[in-house]
Amino acid sequence: MAYKRISSLGAKEFIENKGDVVLLDIRDKDSYINGYATGALHLTQESLPSFLAGTSKELPVLVMCYHGNSSQMVAQFLSEQGFAEVYSIDGGYEEWGA
Repeated sequence: MAYKRISSLGAKEFIENKGDVVLLDIRDKDSYINGYATGALHLTQESLPSFLAGTSKELPVLVMCYHGNSSQMVAQFLSEQGFAEVYSIDGGYEEWGA
C-alpha cells in the first residue's frame, strides 16, 4: 500500500475533521524543540522501534519534515510496515507555520 500526499492546509483540515490521527515530525531535535505543530510526536531513529511496536496501524498517520521531501521516504516506509493510511505533508513544517 502506498502513502498519499496532502497539503499542510489539507492536513490541518484532516486532523480537525478526523480527530484521532498521529502527526509525526521527523525534523532534527533542535528544530523540533524550537517549534512544532500542536500534537506532533518527534519521530527519530531512536524512537522508531517503540513507535512501530506501540502505535495502532489503523490510525491515520501524517508525516512532516522541513519542506515535504524527507517525509515522503518515511511515509513510504510506514506504509510498507503495514500502516493503513499514511500521508506525507507537502511543504512540511515550513508551510505549516506560514
